[in-house]
Amino acid sequence: MASSSPPHVAEDVPPFLQLLSDGTVIRFTDCYPLPIPSLPPGQPVVDWMDVLYDASYGLKLRIYRTTAASSSGNKLPVIVYFHDGGYSIGSFDMPNFHVCCVRLASELPAVVLSAHYRLAPEHPFLEGLDDAANVVSWVRAQAAAAAAAEDSADPWLSETANFGRVFVARDSAGGGVVHHTAVRLASGRLGPLDPVCIAGCAMLCPLFGGEGRTASEVEFPPGPFLSLPVVDQAWRLVLPPGSTRDHPLANLFGADSPALDGVALPPMLVVAAAHDLLRDRAADYAARLKGHGEAGGTRGVRGTAPRVLRRRAVR
Repeated sequence: MASSSPPHVAEDVPPFLQLLSDGTVIRFTDCYPLPIPSLPPGQPVVDWMDVLYDASYGLKLRIYRTTAASSSGNKLPVIVYFHDGGYSIGSFDMPNFHVCCVRLASELPAVVLSAHYRLAPEHPFLEGLDDAANVVSWVRAQAAAAAAAEDSADPWLSETANFGRVFVARDSAGGGVVHHTAVRLASGRLGPLDPVCIAGCAMLCPLFGGEGRTASEVEFPPGPFLSLPVVDQAWRLVLPPGSTRDHPLANLFGADSPALDGVALPPMLVVAAAHDLLRDRAADYAARLKGHGEAGGTRGVRGTAPRVLRRRAVR
């Protein structure tokens, strides 16, 4: 009888996970390689709580709002926020994402909904996109319940959220989630949104892919956390086996990607950092949207990553 060899490590993503040759995924949950972020002095107090938005998969989101807003009765714009992590790592409760949302809620100000979604490689990328769509549907249900003064309405959102000004936002891989969610919304695949109005979307240094290398990918040196091998590995973990980086989920304008002609996307803000490896892909994305006549704008920032969503994006 032939003996089978033990599974070996097919993909190693230190210090987060390993994918074994038999499909087993080992996640290391006791590590956090980034510096623990701190809030600036004098930061207004922000309240937050976790709620379940999809009981079938145990998926949660975290609601943020300032204490001042909760007591003033003022209605604030809503930001639906999807964390980054290459579609395969991270969670809404990681310290860097948490602090970012606290600052967004305080400095914009806004009600921020930071949602977790199923990750690759345990789950196909499309399942994570389905989760993002379910977040939007959950927001719509909350808006309808608040308008009807139903008991199922979340009291924080009923008191503070302006559902007529909802924005979908995030950076890096979360930016890709924003794009695919916006396309689903614009094409009517999520059904009517009333009483919710998606006022715009924001992508900060979005993660897009393609087989051909761009000038920024070739010329820019790798950053402390992002390099071309890291990006290529992220796509191997996410895309269907045997796919190239020209798969429609990675290359939005590849030969097999659906055309955006006739898809009326909401206003889109695309932010590209000056020395980001993926800068040219973000710029190309924005240029193509303009070519399709979509409303929105492109912003370039110095350095490797923007620090906070600009105030004008939600005003």
